[in-house]
Amino acid sequence: MKISYKCDYALKVILFMSERKNDFAHLEELSETQDIPRKFLELILLELKKGGFVESKKGPKGGYYLLKEPKDIKLGDVVRFIEGSVYPISCVDPTLPQSCKERRKCVFAPVWRKIGECINSIIDGINFQDLVIESARKRKEENLNYCI
Repeated sequence: MKISYKCDYALKVILFMSERKNDFAHLEELSETQDIPRKFLELILLELKKGGFVESKKGPKGGYYLLKEPKDIKLGDVVRFIEGSVYPISCVDPTLPQSCKERRKCVFAPVWRKIGECINSIIDGINFQDLVIESARKRKEENLNYCI
């Protein structure tokens, strides 16, 4: 599985919003702090709106905000929404119709299925509240690094 820049940016946007709690995130701020080109960010935000992850409010006090609590958004939800299936080959994806005639005797199918199941297990076991906590821990760790 390979994560695209689009997915990476989408994850960073949701993490940023998760850290902000109930504050609105503005397009310019997101673009600058997350180092995402503005036009690309606009497309990502539109897609995240379609996926039910974020919403926007117009006006001077508006911006983008999360529709769910960070603890209720799994990393896997976002990755699968942006990237699609995480299975390395479509013939083992249980959500797709099976068309492979060699499936029963294919020695690779169980390997690819297990890889997909492992990826799903990992990314579904992490929510954005977990990531907020990890991000804060890393910042604290970075600030405590005293060099002499």
